[in-house]
Amino acid sequence: MPLPRPQNNPRRKVLKRDFAHDLRAQPTDAERKLWARLRSKQMSQLRIRRQQTIGPYVADFYCPAAKLIVELDGGQHAEDRNVSYDAARTLWLESKGLRVIRFTNEDVLKRIDIVLEGIWRAVVESGCPLPEPPAAVRPSLKGRVG
Repeated sequence: MPLPRPQNNPRRKVLKRDFAHDLRAQPTDAERKLWARLRSKQMSQLRIRRQQTIGPYVADFYCPAAKLIVELDGGQHAEDRNVSYDAARTLWLESKGLRVIRFTNEDVLKRIDIVLEGIWRAVVESGCPLPEPPAAVRPSLKGRVG
């Protein structure tokens, strides 16, 4: 199966950027729930982006430091035409040195801790250097008398 070729058409880039923006503006319930747990570097200070354009595709979640893509699949991904599309997409992304892991929307909605553990395991397996935990915060002396 031939891999899709990214196109250097400026109009296509604008359309893809706008499409990613629309996806961010209207997340599914599962995307919203997972994003609430990943945003603002909540997972070991790792930056994770949502609806990130990569080549001809838009990834649900992307951690550049770990070169990790997290995809959430609804019921439509079980249909034959979508299974082959997802396989070709994964093959293309992996050919660029990225790792793709998939979870179902149901997994996120009902078993979020297992999903987070799976993402963490993939980050650790990536060999990505993990940031040091923040140092203890000193209390402020501002406003003290004495």
